[in-house]
Amino acid sequence: MSERERAIDSNEVTRAYFDEILVEMRHLDAVEPDTGLELYGERFATPVMMAALSHLKGKGGQGDGMVEMAQGAKLAGAVNWAGMGDEAQFDAIAATGARSIKIIKPYADESLVLSRLERAEEAGAFAVGMDLDHSFGGDGRPDFVLGYTMRPRTLREIEGYVRRTRLPFIVKGVLSAVDAQKCLDAGVRGIVVSHHHGILPSAVPPLMVLPEIAAVVDGRIPIFVDCGVMNGMDVFKALALGATAVSVGRPVMNAILENGAQGAADVVREITAELAGAMARTASPDPRHIDRSLLWRRDGRRL
Repeated sequence: MSERERAIDSNEVTRAYFDEILVEMRHLDAVEPDTGLELYGERFATPVMMAALSHLKGKGGQGDGMVEMAQGAKLAGAVNWAGMGDEAQFDAIAATGARSIKIIKPYADESLVLSRLERAEEAGAFAVGMDLDHSFGGDGRPDFVLGYTMRPRTLREIEGYVRRTRLPFIVKGVLSAVDAQKCLDAGVRGIVVSHHHGILPSAVPPLMVLPEIAAVVDGRIPIFVDCGVMNGMDVFKALALGATAVSVGRPVMNAILENGAQGAADVVREITAELAGAMARTASPDPRHIDRSLLWRRDGRRL
């Protein structure tokens, strides 16, 4: 039997697509940019957010890296996201004072979903949501994560979660205009455009599908983007294509291991400074006014 070809690595394609996009400069009428983000009635210093990570080790491999990430977000004036973890951990995350969005896995046990939604709200979460891209494993069966069985959700079930919480409810794992429209129909108040670091081989890069999703959403809810974001130019390109804010994961993970909360804050500040430099040199006054017409493909076509 001949050796099968390896499936296309979605993360490699995503990185290549970031690097395919080039940016023109504009200097006339440029101003010092404001990188501030207005989200759900609150203001943050940057549209660069912590990603919805889980099970992080703290500085030097000790302690709780999830709490240290939240502390870093607080220091940097950024939105924090929290992935899989128990109620006690999110209590500790919320206690840092960071404005944190709690993302809950699509547990097969509905009582577990509801209890974690309620506890997150009680702890003072900024928003809550569900990570739908973990509904199935790679074999097409319900996913099984750290001892918990998952299952998919219907539009009606998402509507139910939206009604159940007073907080903004966000769906993570949107990678099509079709799902974006369904999220709007369900009344969600934010979506995360993401392939969960390559959970599906040959997945379309988030930035490739982002303009189509942004056209469907038409400014009605925030659009968040993650997967492969490494620097301020990556953030700039995502914002130009329709993102409201962008999450950074792997650079923050490494920084926490090296320098804890301060390391996480430093990464967000450095990426924000790179973003500000790009905004200044493209006459982009704030994140909401980064013009898509600034973007080109390497082959000389406008994006």
